[in-house]
Amino acid sequence: QVRLEEFGGGLVQSGESLRLSCAASGFTFADVAMWWYRQAPGKEREWVAMIGPQITYTTYTDSVKGRFTVSRDNAKNTLYLQMNNLNSNDTAVYYCSTLINGRIYWGQGTQVTASS
Repeated sequence: QVRLEEFGGGLVQSGESLRLSCAASGFTFADVAMWWYRQAPGKEREWVAMIGPQITYTTYTDSVKGRFTVSRDNAKNTLYLQMNNLNSNDTAVYYCSTLINGRIYWGQGTQVTASS
């Protein structure tokens, strides 16, 4: 079955960096687009970044442009999110996600906390 598992969250100081990973299995990873979302306490889940199946297309929400980079390694079935210059507004649980045959799949999430 489809499985997504995030890694790499943690506690950092503002201005520092983290790289998240998402290991995918149970589907043909190279055929589908992938998303990163996040959910801060008391807020709705929001879209952060998206990458197309063949890596050539990426897009970001305005608040992370120039700081975050989404990438993927189709040979390793792994999605990444490089997050630089983190600040307290980036504190959230981060989820990877995909859409297959009309169904959205989520990982369990990984906590990122940037202290000011």
